[in-house]
Amino acid sequence: MSEILQKIRSRTATVAVIGLGYVGLSVAVEAARANYRVYGIDIDENKTEQLQRGKSYVTDIKDEDIDSLIHQRLYAVHEFSVLAEADIIIICLPTPLNINKDPDVSMIRSAVDSIIRYVSRDTLIILESTTYPGTTEELIKNVIEVKTQLEVGKDIFVCYSPERVDPGNHKFNVKNTPKILGGITEICANLGIQFYRSFLENVIPVSSTAAAEMVKLLENTFRSVNIALVNELTLMCDRMGINIWEVIDAASTKPFGYIPFFPGPGIGGHCIPIDPTYLSWRAKKFGFYNKFIELASDINSNMPRYVISQITDILNDNEKPLKNSNIICIGMAYKKDVNDMRESPALEVFRLLQQKGAIVTYYDPLIPWFIDNGHRISSIELLPDLIASADLVVITTDHSTIDYQFIAEHAALLYDTKNVTRSIKGNVVLLGGHKRFEKSSSPDVSIQDNGEGREGID
Repeated sequence: MSEILQKIRSRTATVAVIGLGYVGLSVAVEAARANYRVYGIDIDENKTEQLQRGKSYVTDIKDEDIDSLIHQRLYAVHEFSVLAEADIIIICLPTPLNINKDPDVSMIRSAVDSIIRYVSRDTLIILESTTYPGTTEELIKNVIEVKTQLEVGKDIFVCYSPERVDPGNHKFNVKNTPKILGGITEICANLGIQFYRSFLENVIPVSSTAAAEMVKLLENTFRSVNIALVNELTLMCDRMGINIWEVIDAASTKPFGYIPFFPGPGIGGHCIPIDPTYLSWRAKKFGFYNKFIELASDINSNMPRYVISQITDILNDNEKPLKNSNIICIGMAYKKDVNDMRESPALEVFRLLQQKGAIVTYYDPLIPWFIDNGHRISSIELLPDLIASADLVVITTDHSTIDYQFIAEHAALLYDTKNVTRSIKGNVVLLGGHKRFEKSSSPDVSIQDNGEGREGID
């Protein structure tokens, strides 16, 4: 332990980050900025080649950030053999759901197999991937001890620290977001704390890796169930003829005991749609059934279909059938100001419209094209005549760079699932089935975003 601790204190430790997505690349960049020698490993050679040219594919990381570090303190590779040089190994791999909606930890298992081939004594291994309580002990500690005869806490050190990257958040990033950390043993935890404190502002220890794993699941389950609550209230208010957006604005004037969450076409990304399912799946192994969590997941996952039903009604009210209607979707990313489509409700709405026979195109400045069912689909150019010719324009993602005034001025009919047209005049219908209420008639409220942006968007 003394050798690796000294390397951390002197910043001479070599760090390897497995997985260079939003999380892994952000961690790798911050560690490199702190003068660590960092190897970023990803099997996607397109990513590593782009980084080697000094280019970033993550919206929150600028090209100049990569260019100033690459080949000096940051090295992007796709070979796992560099793990032999690593004193600290950080696993930042996706943990999606499989076809049966069960946790898929195969990428963690594969990473551990690679680590075992190259790992030596006095190495610190940290898992950051979101997963169920018990993963670090089951898939890393137990496997390494059996296959290498190295004892965790004595020969090798293992921690868990949940990622808290919020893509598109301009206020909080890896460096200034409090970092939770739990170790398999007290010595493991101390090493992990010392390492993260060497380049992050605030590290918060917890008693175990299982507790740290549970922290992330609690955070996103909290958001999932509250988003589901407001989504269900949106459906209810639709039946009752009440404008849910007006209700939320008014409720947000209460300075205590209330946090605003917002409805939308669904939830997306790599966390909120997935993390509660990990928790529910794990709980069943202990004979506990999370009915509340599963109900929230069901409500949120059905919001795209509610959007389709509203689109059908809007067109019907204007004497148009959904089939063969020309519809433009504005935004295809899962949340504002990111180029990430994972679990995107906008994509689900796009697909459902196609299935119903609509003629669907999309505009998204951050996603110029994507592949769906083997076909390349490209973003259109948002021209006035093209907007005017559409039977309906649907706002599905609220990127801050989009000129919604321009769209409203030219669209014959606009359906806003994000309430970004609150101060814009036009033929607009809001999610919930109501015409947009004029800003002058609603309370003058300032909605706090609590540092995470508008709840319910991601």
